[in-house]
Amino acid sequence: MSQSRTFRDGLLAEIPNMRAFALSLTGKSDRADDLVQESLMKAWAAHASFVEGSNMRAWLFTILRNAYFTELRRKRREVEDVEGKHAASIAVAGEQAGHLDMADFQNALVQLPPDQREVLTLVGASGFSYEEAAEICGVAVGTIKSRLNRARARLASLLSIGDVSEIGPDRATLAATSPPNPGQPGL
Repeated sequence: MSQSRTFRDGLLAEIPNMRAFALSLTGKSDRADDLVQESLMKAWAAHASFVEGSNMRAWLFTILRNAYFTELRRKRREVEDVEGKHAASIAVAGEQAGHLDMADFQNALVQLPPDQREVLTLVGASGFSYEEAAEICGVAVGTIKSRLNRARARLASLLSIGDVSEIGPDRATLAATSPPNPGQPGL
């Protein structure tokens, strides 16, 4: 198999993970899709700089993260819904309680500071180790752990969760609010 075909297949395999990460950063599916597309185009343009055998997933997430923060810096003058008043006014109709719980979780996740939301998504949802997340974010492992701890505490506060037993059976919600198992990466 040619090197460009292997590279292309690697890119395609990571699109769902990239989209999930982009969605957690932006909070909007259309912005997330644009961010993933931009990141894929940048990755394709820079494919000659990718070292075969290295961690493509971390490389792509770094590109996506950098593109996100570049976009964020460009839009500093725009008014954002920081306190979530507009987001809170949007009704979410659901047939099952899980949909409502997930909507509450997503609203709370968007209220986290970007650095905490980013680490929570990298370590919890995307399965990166603390070390990999630190490399992607360009910070120390201790910083990742600190941001993660603050993110967990803030999420629990926003969701009014006093104990893990108060959380429904939704796996994504449990993963975001439960401490990691010893020896395994997690939140």
